[in-house]
Amino acid sequence: MTSQGLLVEKPRFPSLATSTNFPAGMLTTAAISARGVEMVFQSGRQSYQALGGIDLEIQPGQIQLLMGPSGSGKTTLLSILAGILTPTAGNVKLLGTDITRLTPKALAQFRLAHIGFVFQGFNLFPALTALENVELALQLHGIKGRTARLEAKLLLEQVGLADKMTFKPRDLSGGQKQRVAIARALAGQPELIMADEPTASLDSHSGHAVITLLHHLAKERQATVLIVTHDPRIMDVADRIAYLEDGKIQPGVG
Repeated sequence: MTSQGLLVEKPRFPSLATSTNFPAGMLTTAAISARGVEMVFQSGRQSYQALGGIDLEIQPGQIQLLMGPSGSGKTTLLSILAGILTPTAGNVKLLGTDITRLTPKALAQFRLAHIGFVFQGFNLFPALTALENVELALQLHGIKGRTARLEAKLLLEQVGLADKMTFKPRDLSGGQKQRVAIARALAGQPELIMADEPTASLDSHSGHAVITLLHHLAKERQATVLIVTHDPRIMDVADRIAYLEDGKIQPGVG
């Protein structure tokens, strides 16, 4: 328990970490830090407070879940922590950088360099194959040609889509499209991986494969993984869980 509300420490798998992507001394800095984050949406004369005074700190290599009922503010908070939305008040630091002070151009560059985001709606390019969708993400990271093709194939194999690489989104199931989106988010080996319901469309086998992969990334590469989810299967690999309700982290729950 902390003054910020309930942050449940979960039983851990044995650590597999053998190396880190972070410079010496950086492990003392939180990977994600939110202080006093508020979000108010305005529609005409009506206003709605989606988040009210959120404080949250996540260390490098941790898997943090955001859980709670629909409409509790989970996706809004995730979007703010990813720099997609700007909070009405408060500040967010990622890897020691206050992203709420960055210009739109600098923020876009920061997201590209450091964040892999998995959208609940997939956001795949419909005219591209699964392989091309992942390749494009790698090209944005400066990885091109044969190297990009080989890395894209490896990422799709890791999420169990070795036999679907030439398929376009219209020919894939919802779960398969989600796995393409996850593979694309891992392009460029981002330090921060943020995902909105990454296993919601997956069956038991595929969901377990994705959960295992996220756990591997966190513990082998010290990537920080932040997940909005209703899926109890992920709870076993989480380091911490924040429960949101009515836009606030709830104390004394769970």
